[in-house]
Amino acid sequence: MKKNQSFLGLLFLSLLFSASISLAQEQSFDEWLEELRAEALGLGISEATLDAALTLVEEPIPRVLELDKSQPEFVQTFAGYMRNRLSDARIERGKSLLVEYKDLFNRVQQQYGVQPHYLVSFWALESNFGDFTGGFSVVNALATLAYDPRRSDFFRNELLTALRIIEEGHIPVEQMSGSWAGAMGQCQFMPSTFYTYARDGDGDGRVDIWNSVPDVFASAANYLSQNGWQGDERWGREVILPDGFDFTQTGTGVRKTVTQWNSLGIRRVNGNALGNADMLGSIVLPAGAEGPAFLVYDNFRTTMVWNRSTFYAISVGHLADRFVGGGPIINMPSVEERPLSRNEVIELQGLLNAQGIDAGTPDGIMGSRTRAAIRTFQEKANIPTDGYANFDLLETIRNF
Repeated sequence: MKKNQSFLGLLFLSLLFSASISLAQEQSFDEWLEELRAEALGLGISEATLDAALTLVEEPIPRVLELDKSQPEFVQTFAGYMRNRLSDARIERGKSLLVEYKDLFNRVQQQYGVQPHYLVSFWALESNFGDFTGGFSVVNALATLAYDPRRSDFFRNELLTALRIIEEGHIPVEQMSGSWAGAMGQCQFMPSTFYTYARDGDGDGRVDIWNSVPDVFASAANYLSQNGWQGDERWGREVILPDGFDFTQTGTGVRKTVTQWNSLGIRRVNGNALGNADMLGSIVLPAGAEGPAFLVYDNFRTTMVWNRSTFYAISVGHLADRFVGGGPIINMPSVEERPLSRNEVIELQGLLNAQGIDAGTPDGIMGSRTRAAIRTFQEKANIPTDGYANFDLLETIRNF
């Protein structure tokens, strides 16, 4: 994709300027839109592009604001998350598409070093193989979010970048559809991600991640490659932990070589030894000590650059394995776990704080600080220190 390097510098200076401008709640939407137009003109975006894009923007979209402000009532369990993203039909379709696009995948792998089954997995999870790319106008959705004062700087940047993408002729404004948050196309790139990583895979001089499968795969592969993907490594594997395993050794903050994990008694799910290798990995327990364990490598970490969710990264890797003949996860929980509500997570955080264990401000979000506090409590209560929150743990803290 042809880059206008000066645009990014101008955009940065423009954003610094915009920080001093009156907040959206002090302006009408029409006034704000005129101000944005002037800013975009200063960045070199043409009147023709602005006329085409901004005349379609009439008012903030209530549904976008509703979705942006909404929070799920319950914290999703690993089993529920995986069940919603894996199905026999999806696995079979992925296998078929690997065959259908074999030659294209080989070219992409040769250029970017990303194995085809992983690209198909990202494609499946982001847009169901391109079937669902979102039904919102990206420009209108981003204008709505940029006008809202809560994260206006971030979304203003994305909106200006989206206008630049239209200006460069990659996609007509009426075809620039995406999610309510502005994620676009079959790989669900934000405009800034598109501008940095998207690539022309079919050689037509523009990048169309909405309609061109070669552009989708080239763009996704370039993103992964630029963020550290290792084309000769796997993402990870399910493993078995030995009796008496020290759960403080779990989590992505602890890294050991395969040889070291092997010496600690970590085994493959078939009972065989891991073997010896210098490749670094971490033990991840997405459902706590009673659920499956995974030894994950650098490609898992790269997947989490794409999406910071541990559940997401495991689902990408596992689905990719299924496309090439891998089996199901062996040690999935046998009983459906009762999910915690957000209010129960807030209660759990408050109870930890009341015991002098710093879980941060109770916000209902299971972040790293809360997990560290859980580990501290678990050690105090002489239970496995897996940092995992479930209803049994909440009951234990309530009665401790």
